[in-house]
Amino acid sequence: MYTPPAFVVDDKSEIHAMMRACRIATFITATEEGPVATPLPMLIDADEGESGTLYAHLARPNPQWQIPVLGDGLAVFMGPDAYVTPTWYAAKAEHGKVVPTWNYTAVEAKGPVEFFDDPARLLDIVKRLTELHEGETANPWSVADAPPAFIGAQLRGIVGIRMPISRLTGKRKLSQNRSEADRTGVRTGLLESRRPSDRAIAGMIPGPSSSS
Repeated sequence: MYTPPAFVVDDKSEIHAMMRACRIATFITATEEGPVATPLPMLIDADEGESGTLYAHLARPNPQWQIPVLGDGLAVFMGPDAYVTPTWYAAKAEHGKVVPTWNYTAVEAKGPVEFFDDPARLLDIVKRLTELHEGETANPWSVADAPPAFIGAQLRGIVGIRMPISRLTGKRKLSQNRSEADRTGVRTGLLESRRPSDRAIAGMIPGPSSSS
Protein backbone atom coordinates (compact mmCIF):
# COMPACT_ATOMS: atom_id res chain seq x y z
CA MET A 1 0.00 0.00 0.00
CA TYR A 2 1.43 3.35 -1.06
CA THR A 3 1.57 5.51 2.08
CA PRO A 4 3.00 9.06 1.90
CA PRO A 5 4.49 10.28 5.22
CA ALA A 6 1.53 12.58 5.95
CA PHE A 7 -0.85 9.62 6.02
CA VAL A 8 1.22 7.06 7.94
CA VAL A 9 -0.07 5.48 11.18
CA ASP A 10 2.96 4.04 12.95
CA ASP A 11 1.62 3.28 16.43
CA LYS A 12 0.96 -0.46 16.63
CA SER A 13 -1.85 -0.15 19.17
CA GLU A 14 -3.61 2.39 16.93
CA ILE A 15 -3.27 0.09 13.94
CA HIS A 16 -4.68 -2.83 15.93
CA ALA A 17 -7.62 -0.63 16.96
CA MET A 18 -8.25 0.22 13.29
CA MET A 19 -8.25 -3.49 12.47
CA ARG A 20 -10.69 -4.31 15.27
CA ALA A 21 -13.01 -1.55 14.05
CA CYS A 22 -13.35 -3.35 10.70
CA ARG A 23 -15.92 -6.10 11.00
CA ILE A 24 -14.60 -7.90 7.92
CA ALA A 25 -11.30 -8.01 6.04
CA THR A 26 -10.17 -9.32 2.67
CA PHE A 27 -7.77 -12.26 2.97
CA ILE A 28 -5.56 -12.59 -0.11
CA THR A 29 -3.05 -15.24 -1.15
CA ALA A 30 -0.82 -15.39 -4.21
CA THR A 31 -0.79 -18.71 -6.06
CA GLU A 32 0.50 -20.09 -9.36
CA GLU A 33 -3.09 -19.79 -10.57
CA GLY A 34 -3.18 -16.09 -9.68
CA PRO A 35 -4.36 -14.15 -6.61
CA VAL A 36 -7.18 -15.64 -4.52
CA ALA A 37 -9.27 -13.50 -2.15
CA THR A 38 -11.99 -14.14 0.42
CA PRO A 39 -13.85 -11.58 2.60
CA LEU A 40 -13.60 -12.85 6.20
CA PRO A 41 -14.15 -11.72 9.79
CA MET A 42 -10.64 -11.87 11.26
CA LEU A 43 -9.48 -11.92 14.87
CA ILE A 44 -6.30 -10.08 15.89
CA ASP A 45 -4.41 -11.57 18.84
CA ALA A 46 -2.19 -8.63 19.80
CA ASP A 47 -0.26 -10.64 22.39
CA GLU A 48 0.93 -13.34 19.99
CA GLY A 49 4.06 -12.26 18.14
CA GLU A 50 5.74 -8.88 17.79
CA SER A 51 3.01 -7.38 15.60
CA GLY A 52 0.16 -9.72 16.52
CA THR A 53 -1.36 -12.77 14.83
CA LEU A 54 -4.52 -13.02 12.74
CA TYR A 55 -7.00 -15.88 12.96
CA ALA A 56 -10.02 -16.72 10.82
CA HIS A 57 -11.67 -19.67 9.08
CA LEU A 58 -12.75 -20.61 5.58
CA ALA A 59 -15.53 -22.89 4.38
CA ARG A 60 -13.92 -26.24 3.58
CA PRO A 61 -15.20 -26.17 -0.07
CA ASN A 62 -13.38 -22.83 -0.56
CA PRO A 63 -10.39 -23.67 -2.80
CA GLN A 64 -8.18 -20.94 -1.32
CA TRP A 65 -6.78 -23.19 1.41
CA GLN A 66 -6.12 -26.02 -1.03
CA ILE A 67 -3.90 -24.04 -3.44
CA PRO A 68 -0.23 -23.68 -2.38
CA VAL A 69 0.53 -20.14 -1.27
CA LEU A 70 3.39 -18.24 -2.88
CA GLY A 71 5.14 -16.06 -0.30
CA ASP A 72 3.18 -14.28 2.42
CA GLY A 73 -0.54 -13.84 2.75
CA LEU A 74 -2.17 -10.40 2.86
CA ALA A 75 -5.12 -9.17 4.90
CA VAL A 76 -6.66 -5.81 3.98
CA PHE A 77 -8.82 -3.97 6.50
CA MET A 78 -10.77 -1.06 5.03
CA GLY A 79 -12.27 1.52 7.37
CA PRO A 80 -14.68 4.31 6.45
CA ASP A 81 -14.13 6.20 3.20
CA ALA A 82 -15.49 9.35 1.56
CA TYR A 83 -15.33 11.12 -1.78
CA VAL A 84 -13.97 14.66 -1.50
CA THR A 85 -15.16 17.20 -4.04
CA PRO A 86 -12.90 20.20 -4.88
CA THR A 87 -15.86 22.52 -4.30
CA TRP A 88 -15.28 22.15 -0.55
CA TYR A 89 -11.76 23.58 -0.73
CA ALA A 90 -11.15 27.22 0.10
CA ALA A 91 -8.32 26.96 -2.44
CA LYS A 92 -10.87 26.54 -5.25
CA ALA A 93 -11.94 30.16 -4.87
CA GLU A 94 -8.34 31.35 -4.46
CA HIS A 95 -6.67 29.78 -7.52
CA GLY A 96 -8.80 26.90 -8.79
CA LYS A 97 -5.87 24.46 -8.85
CA VAL A 98 -7.71 21.63 -7.11
CA VAL A 99 -8.96 18.17 -8.08
CA PRO A 100 -11.21 15.53 -6.49
CA THR A 101 -9.77 12.93 -4.13
CA TRP A 102 -10.82 10.21 -1.73
CA ASN A 103 -10.32 10.09 2.05
CA TYR A 104 -10.14 6.71 3.80
CA THR A 105 -8.49 4.59 6.46
CA ALA A 106 -6.88 1.22 5.78
CA VAL A 107 -4.53 -1.38 7.22
CA GLU A 108 -2.48 -4.02 5.44
CA ALA A 109 -1.13 -7.02 7.35
CA LYS A 110 1.28 -9.49 5.75
CA GLY A 111 2.70 -12.76 7.03
CA PRO A 112 3.16 -16.49 6.50
CA VAL A 113 -0.08 -18.43 6.22
CA GLU A 114 -0.97 -21.64 8.07
CA PHE A 115 -4.17 -23.56 7.33
CA PHE A 116 -5.33 -26.06 9.96
CA ASP A 117 -8.27 -28.34 10.70
CA ASP A 118 -7.55 -29.53 14.23
CA PRO A 119 -10.99 -29.55 15.95
CA ALA A 120 -9.73 -28.11 19.25
CA ARG A 121 -8.00 -25.18 17.54
CA LEU A 122 -11.01 -24.54 15.30
CA LEU A 123 -13.37 -24.55 18.27
CA ASP A 124 -11.16 -22.04 20.07
CA ILE A 125 -11.20 -19.65 17.08
CA VAL A 126 -14.96 -20.03 16.59
CA LYS A 127 -15.56 -19.30 20.28
CA ARG A 128 -13.30 -16.24 20.26
CA LEU A 129 -14.85 -14.80 17.10
CA THR A 130 -18.33 -15.46 18.47
CA GLU A 131 -17.59 -13.79 21.80
CA LEU A 132 -16.06 -10.80 20.00
CA HIS A 133 -19.11 -10.09 17.85
CA GLU A 134 -21.89 -11.38 20.09
CA GLY A 135 -20.61 -9.06 22.83
CA GLU A 136 -22.23 -6.18 20.93
CA THR A 137 -25.71 -7.76 20.97
CA ALA A 138 -28.41 -7.42 23.61
CA ASN A 139 -28.75 -11.18 24.13
CA PRO A 140 -25.39 -12.74 23.24
CA TRP A 141 -25.43 -16.20 21.69
CA SER A 142 -22.76 -18.66 22.83
CA VAL A 143 -21.32 -21.68 21.04
CA ALA A 144 -22.36 -23.63 24.14
CA ASP A 145 -26.02 -22.82 23.32
CA ALA A 146 -25.92 -25.29 20.43
CA PRO A 147 -25.73 -29.11 20.78
CA PRO A 148 -22.10 -30.33 20.89
CA ALA A 149 -22.70 -32.84 18.08
CA PHE A 150 -24.06 -30.06 15.87
CA ILE A 151 -21.04 -27.84 16.58
CA GLY A 152 -18.74 -30.76 15.87
CA ALA A 153 -20.34 -31.23 12.47
CA GLN A 154 -20.03 -27.52 11.73
CA LEU A 155 -16.32 -27.59 12.61
CA ARG A 156 -15.78 -30.36 10.06
CA GLY A 157 -17.04 -27.94 7.42
CA ILE A 158 -14.38 -25.26 8.00
CA VAL A 159 -10.62 -24.80 7.83
CA GLY A 160 -8.73 -22.47 10.14
CA ILE A 161 -6.27 -19.74 9.20
CA ARG A 162 -3.35 -18.51 11.27
CA MET A 163 -1.21 -15.64 9.99
CA PRO A 164 1.54 -14.25 12.25
CA ILE A 165 1.99 -10.65 11.14
CA SER A 166 5.46 -9.90 9.81
CA ARG A 167 4.63 -6.51 8.31
CA LEU A 168 1.91 -4.07 9.38
CA THR A 169 1.01 -0.88 7.50
CA GLY A 170 -1.56 1.64 8.72
CA LYS A 171 -2.88 4.56 6.68
CA ARG A 172 -5.24 7.43 7.39
CA LYS A 173 -5.77 9.68 4.35
CA LEU A 174 -7.76 12.51 5.92
CA SER A 175 -6.78 15.69 4.06
CA GLN A 176 -3.70 16.13 6.28
CA ASN A 177 -1.84 17.54 3.27
CA ARG A 178 -4.37 20.35 2.81
CA SER A 179 -4.53 23.74 4.51
CA GLU A 180 -6.60 24.28 7.64
CA ALA A 181 -9.18 26.18 5.59
CA ASP A 182 -9.46 23.33 3.09
CA ARG A 183 -9.79 20.75 5.86
CA THR A 184 -12.54 22.81 7.46
CA GLY A 185 -14.38 22.89 4.14
CA VAL A 186 -14.05 19.14 3.70
CA ARG A 187 -15.21 18.47 7.26
CA THR A 188 -18.26 20.72 6.84
CA GLY A 189 -19.17 19.16 3.50
CA LEU A 190 -18.91 15.61 4.78
CA LEU A 191 -20.96 16.36 7.89
CA GLU A 192 -23.84 17.41 5.62
CA SER A 193 -23.80 14.05 3.83
CA ARG A 194 -26.40 11.34 4.45
CA ARG A 195 -23.74 8.64 4.18
CA PRO A 196 -22.62 7.35 7.60
CA SER A 197 -19.10 6.70 6.28
CA ASP A 198 -18.83 10.32 5.11
CA ARG A 199 -19.78 11.61 8.55
CA ALA A 200 -17.36 9.15 10.18
CA ILE A 201 -14.51 10.49 8.04
CA ALA A 202 -15.53 14.06 8.90
CA GLY A 203 -14.98 13.31 12.57
CA MET A 204 -11.47 12.02 11.87
CA ILE A 205 -10.17 14.99 9.88
CA PRO A 206 -7.40 16.73 11.87
CA GLY A 207 -8.20 20.10 13.42
CA PRO A 208 -6.07 23.28 13.55
CA SER A 209 -3.55 21.80 16.01
CA SER A 210 -2.74 19.04 13.50
CA SER A 211 -1.86 21.26 10.55
CA SER A 212 0.83 19.92 8.28
